[in-house]
Amino acid sequence: MSTPPAPLNDELADRPFSFYPPILGVEHNEWRLREATWSELVVENTKTLLEVAIPRKLVGSLGQVDEPVMIVGLTRELEYRTGSVWPTERKVRAMPAPPLRPVLRMPGEIRAEDAGPRGLQAIMGRGESGTEGQITKLIGIAFGSIIIVGLLLWALVRFTPEARPTYVGKDQTYLELTREDDYHSIVRRLGAPAEDRWREDAGELQFRAMGYPERGYIVILMGPDRDSARYIGAVAPSRDGRKWTPAHGVESARGAGTLGLLRNLKPF
Repeated sequence: MSTPPAPLNDELADRPFSFYPPILGVEHNEWRLREATWSELVVENTKTLLEVAIPRKLVGSLGQVDEPVMIVGLTRELEYRTGSVWPTERKVRAMPAPPLRPVLRMPGEIRAEDAGPRGLQAIMGRGESGTEGQITKLIGIAFGSIIIVGLLLWALVRFTPEARPTYVGKDQTYLELTREDDYHSIVRRLGAPAEDRWREDAGELQFRAMGYPERGYIVILMGPDRDSARYIGAVAPSRDGRKWTPAHGVESARGAGTLGLLRNLKPF
């Protein structure tokens, strides 16, 4: 009676490894061993924390080279679905049909498909009798729909001030600003602002708005106090000044973007 292989605790304990071939349906191919028994390996994905059980009979040999990561071979290509791994079943596609052989016709013979309308008549849906076909009706409906949609959009922009686009000036110097810029470094690049306002009721965080009407945007700073406030982005005000549209954002120290914060910031 043959002895079953020993569990892989010693070889894979506390070491990340990858399967080859990779498990289909799981993008990140890096795993850690959670538990090894005589019948299966329970592994956990290091990125998604997905935990699956791999039957021992499907686990092959370990790679001889473990740099940059250990390779664990699989005897079958596996696929993750419905919470478990299954052997992949490749679908067999049928071969395309052979090309049609040319049909020999006698001189003067007319086929049935040649008797119908051809060329422009077929495109316009007209037969030899000149009657209007269904294709012509569909083309007319399509053109009519385009005209109606265009009129609705024109009316929406013409009679709804909120729907009119906000045009930002060609000056995009704010693209050079970073999260390290404070009030003084911004003034050195853009000049003194025409408007300088603080939002005092923002709780622990304070917001500063440096307005540049001639440039078409407002520079926003944020910080626990005025001395430590730093650049978080620029907004484009609407014509009436009641709405701000984010024009530029930066990544915070934690890697999150500031565009969402600017969208929720009310004008002040």
